[in-house]
Amino acid sequence: MVTFAGTQDDIKDFVTTLISLERDAIAAYEETIERLENTDVADKIREFRADHLHHVQSLTEVAKEIGCEDIPGEGPKSILTKGKVVLADLGGDDAILKAMKTNEDDTVKAYENAIANDIARTGKLAEICQKALEDEKRHRAYMEQQAA
Repeated sequence: MVTFAGTQDDIKDFVTTLISLERDAIAAYEETIERLENTDVADKIREFRADHLHHVQSLTEVAKEIGCEDIPGEGPKSILTKGKVVLADLGGDDAILKAMKTNEDDTVKAYENAIANDIARTGKLAEICQKALEDEKRHRAYMEQQAA
């Protein structure tokens, strides 16, 4: 999927779009944890979900600081991110992880967009986006490795 998250030129839209993206990712992670048979992999996925929860917390702090009144929940994209996992469940753990890898492709791209955006070039938002990008790349690499 093509993502435009991280490309917004209004700081409130920028932050709330990333929050929505993170909430969609969390929803997909919850579907994944519920469906995985391998408990060791499920534990690792729980760790990754915790990273996403931390991203939401950090971004929500920024949103409040800049005066966002409506902090978004899951967006319409969550139907797709969760749906890929639900359908992949028919193929077992490897298929689920491959589906999640494609979700991580989107979050990596979103944070690459974000750190290239002037809005997030300095300060707290830059730190949050850089850390999130590092996390997303690590998540994606793990899913790629496990599903190989």
